[in-house]
Amino acid sequence: MTTAAPQATGSRTLAHPAREEIRLEAVLHALSDPMRLSIVREMGANAQSEPDGLACSHFDLPVTKSTSTHHFRVLRESGVIEQVYRGTAKLNGLRRADLDALFPGLLDSVLDAAARQADRLGGDGGGGVGGVG
Repeated sequence: MTTAAPQATGSRTLAHPAREEIRLEAVLHALSDPMRLSIVREMGANAQSEPDGLACSHFDLPVTKSTSTHHFRVLRESGVIEQVYRGTAKLNGLRRADLDALFPGLLDSVLDAAARQADRLGGDGGGGVGGVG
């Protein structure tokens, strides 16, 4: 996948797809994993209180650090999230404006369905971030 110019935030940068390069199948793939869906749900729930995004360390993921890194990379490379460095922290935020422009209602529908599933199954709906749901 071709990526847009990396986001400049000091000496470390991360490549993100440009809006026009975000593909529906990549977004759906990224959201199909219970762990990644839980991460996105947590970001959505905290978007107003944490407008700059959430640090990776905010998420209490029951996986190894390398697996956690993989999940965030899949979300970033699919265009679901944006990651920027702030000092030593990597902040993560939803690319809501881009997703809503390309696929109106998709993110809200997926997050709503995930919340209903979590309510139905109890907790986070299985396999997700502790405390989400």
